[in-house]
Amino acid sequence: MSGGALLMWDEAVTRYDFGDGHPMDPVRLALTMRLVEAFGLPGSSGLTVRAATPAGDSTLRLVHRQDYIDTVRRISADPLIADGSYGLGTMDDPAFPGVHEASALIAGQSVGAAEAVWRGEVLHGVNFAGGLHHAMPGSAAGFCVYNDAALAIARLLELGARKVAYVDVDVHHGDGVEAAFWDDPRVLTVSLHEHPRILFPGTGWPEESGGPQAPGTAVNVALPPGTGDDGWLRALHAVVPELLAEFGPDVLVTQHGADTHAEDPLAHLAVSVDAQRAAAEACHAWAHAHAEGRWVALGGGGYAVVDVVPRTWTHLVGIAAGEPVPPGAEVPEPWRREVYARTAVSSAPLRMTDGRDAAWRAWEQTGYDPADALDQAVLATRRAVFPAHGLLP
Repeated sequence: MSGGALLMWDEAVTRYDFGDGHPMDPVRLALTMRLVEAFGLPGSSGLTVRAATPAGDSTLRLVHRQDYIDTVRRISADPLIADGSYGLGTMDDPAFPGVHEASALIAGQSVGAAEAVWRGEVLHGVNFAGGLHHAMPGSAAGFCVYNDAALAIARLLELGARKVAYVDVDVHHGDGVEAAFWDDPRVLTVSLHEHPRILFPGTGWPEESGGPQAPGTAVNVALPPGTGDDGWLRALHAVVPELLAEFGPDVLVTQHGADTHAEDPLAHLAVSVDAQRAAAEACHAWAHAHAEGRWVALGGGGYAVVDVVPRTWTHLVGIAAGEPVPPGAEVPEPWRREVYARTAVSSAPLRMTDGRDAAWRAWEQTGYDPADALDQAVLATRRAVFPAHGLLP
């Protein structure tokens, strides 16, 4: 197996555009790629940039129903026929011309990254345009039309992967990926998200832990609103590494939604870019510790499109490429000018850090504090799933 990383990119992914005023502004993708380029990562020895072809129907059917695919294609040609019955034509998921083509392209990028990793072309594959984890087999949901994360996992299984682990750190529950593999013991899905009582999609309770053929393979950590760096990283490290060590995946797939950030307008956590970077570093280390280095990293949510998303995902790309961007690095001035040209925002970030040290209290060192809401959330998850893996909660 060769080393290095593959970044999947095609400028056409920015055509995944729900229109003016929608939170998922495709400028976040373009600005991320421009920042990746500004730091010279595509020219480094560790990173190759490649575009993949759109996912065809046979690939999309690994997760999605044919009637849904056919409907998306018809709506793509004539958005006016969308009536919300398949989740398209709603406030969250407005129909737009070319929706099938743009969505299939993003799916193709994630599947392409997974194929390259599995075939040993590279150790790490990144598609920050992906991570559309809410789409269901027969409907769009939560800004997501085709579930590229689930499709990448399904393709890995089709290629011969024995086990795949999926870790989702988006602020919203990774419900579509969980649903796709709810009763499949070959796939471990872990979602760290704001509590479903507070936030869309209203699922992801600790007790939701997998189907009768796959108990304990759906893992949900429901965090209290206001959780910051310490608690967020504490929860991640208190749940994920022990499960990965026991599960023994062939590949680690991760989703890095940047909407956990304190400045994100759609949620209520208080995480920094520095903690998001630390989570990416942890996922990279876990891939090497538990999956022979095989790592497919995806984007996801994130609606602070200038201040947060480009920095977080540039850190992700740098980590995957073996060329991590130092947190204290100055943001290149040409990129700041690009931000102004595209968005008229004149106050783009100056550095790649929020000035946090992203430290956390290790669970195994401090133990459980019954008075702490974060620890209560972690313990609820450990009690729900750890015994199914032969682990003590």
